[in-house]
Amino acid sequence: MKIGILQTGHAPDELKPDLGNYDAMFAQLLAGHDFEFITWPVVDGVFPSSIHDADGWLITGSKHGAYEDHAWIPPLEDLIRDIHAAGLPLIGICFGHQIIAQAMGGKVEKFTGGWAVGRQTYDFEGKETALNAWHQDQVTQRPEGATVVARNAFCENAALLYGDKVFTVQAHPEFHASFIDGLLRTRAPGLVPDELQEEARQNLQNPVATQDLADKMALFFKEKRIS
Repeated sequence: MKIGILQTGHAPDELKPDLGNYDAMFAQLLAGHDFEFITWPVVDGVFPSSIHDADGWLITGSKHGAYEDHAWIPPLEDLIRDIHAAGLPLIGICFGHQIIAQAMGGKVEKFTGGWAVGRQTYDFEGKETALNAWHQDQVTQRPEGATVVARNAFCENAALLYGDKVFTVQAHPEFHASFIDGLLRTRAPGLVPDELQEEARQNLQNPVATQDLADKMALFFKEKRIS
């Protein structure tokens, strides 16, 4: 099965040599599930020629806001709606979660409650699940037809399911402890409150359910759909 990665951002230059870019992180996360990956860096204006260039689609995280004025965002929203209309499986992570919601009629905002950085705990379909996160923006109004499958007190719409076609997650299953540590060193200073940075550092070695979510994503891509 060919998975098209729509890359909406780049990892910090300081981290890429050792930890890789976002598309490589997802290929590593989903390794062992017989997927073939091809990347389109839409953040750089590079788009697929057809929604059928892949069997399923994945939208990555980004430092950009879904509501920002970038030339690549409107065509990405069009592509999202076309993928959904065609019934192809689509997964969005962090920015991907947000841009899909926005494209489908929801609302994304810079959350007045501040940042979620590092290990966070969610109620994921009734199961307590810890995942790494890195965001201030949130889906504050979910689109019609989107069902909440994960939440916590900070993030009401932490994961959404749109029928059997679209699955989106605010957290970052592809971010392991070393990458969170790298973000704390390169992107957090002057941006994320010091106390949140310190809390994230203290939690770096605590377990997260990366593999559980990776398996859930793989099953979502592979499941048979009626249409």
